[in-house]
Amino acid sequence: MNRPDVVSRDQWQAALDDLLVREKELTRELDALAATRRRLPAVRVSADHRFTAPDSSPVGLADVFAGRRQLVVYHHMLEPGQDWVCGGCTSFTDNIADQSHLNARDTTLVLMSRAPRAEIDAVRDRFGWTVPWYSADPAFYTEIGLTGGFRLSVFLRDGDEVFYTYYTTARGVDRLRLDFNLLDLTPYGRQETWEDSPEGWPQTPTMAWLRPRDEYGS
Repeated sequence: MNRPDVVSRDQWQAALDDLLVREKELTRELDALAATRRRLPAVRVSADHRFTAPDSSPVGLADVFAGRRQLVVYHHMLEPGQDWVCGGCTSFTDNIADQSHLNARDTTLVLMSRAPRAEIDAVRDRFGWTVPWYSADPAFYTEIGLTGGFRLSVFLRDGDEVFYTYYTTARGVDRLRLDFNLLDLTPYGRQETWEDSPEGWPQTPTMAWLRPRDEYGS
């Protein structure tokens, strides 16, 4: 089995200490980015869009906030009539924990897709998820410029007014996942071909290993 070099405890500690210096520098840079993000301007979003809530009731955009000021939306890749389930989106959703601490900071997290309610419920029931998942007004996706794929969006509510403040996709969503972050701490990492790993480390094509959790081993 290919494995890291084995050295003395002092050599290992010295190499780790060097790495931790770089990690702290990155932490401070991430803090600076977050400070810049908090100062981004916002764009007003129409409050006329309608959504279908988890209980099948029609609701407005302000209602999706569940009475809170901030809303984080993961746009799950489930389109009307789609006959497959995205491994990346389902594994992201599996990583969503209890929201009590998020709610304590006046923030709500939901899933959203263009698929109709019945198709969303079939996937939600399959995996036993409890995170609220809304069927979106297609016009809402048009307004925020999301024509396909996944995205993480952030909105702010002031009374009945709603503002779009931030979004990210691709690797920007990666870093929010507990599983990916834990794998990044391990010797073999995510074991994907894009990673800069030592020669002989196990690697497979990027994301090729990810699948809905009930399909592993099939």
